[in-house]
Amino acid sequence: MARPPAGRFCWVDLAAADATRAAGFYTGLFGWSTRPQAANGGEFVRLANAGHDIGSLYQMRAAEREAGMASHWTPYVRVDDVAAASRRAALLGAAIAVEPFCVEGVARIALIVDPVGAELGLWEEPPCK
Repeated sequence: MARPPAGRFCWVDLAAADATRAAGFYTGLFGWSTRPQAANGGEFVRLANAGHDIGSLYQMRAAEREAGMASHWTPYVRVDDVAAASRRAALLGAAIAVEPFCVEGVARIALIVDPVGAELGLWEEPPCK
């Protein structure tokens, strides 16, 4: 499957209070498949539809759950340069929630909060090493 051009949604992450239960729900609901993926000293679960990766889910940290954070989805938009897109977003009034970083073997990403409070991920491929 060809990657989406810059400016299009390309991935979605689910931060789950119970990742095992979430994986069971979405595989049952949509027939998605799952497979574990090691990255950055941890692990997440890749989600695929008809053999094409569409997103991932991961277990929220205990501190996040204890602080009252609910499970949530984060959509990502593909960009050509995540660092440049982050800087441009900041100039346009966004807050940088997570500075650009590499998810080993996956992509270089960042998280912004737009001027109206919505969180959005920025996604650069190919993956960095």
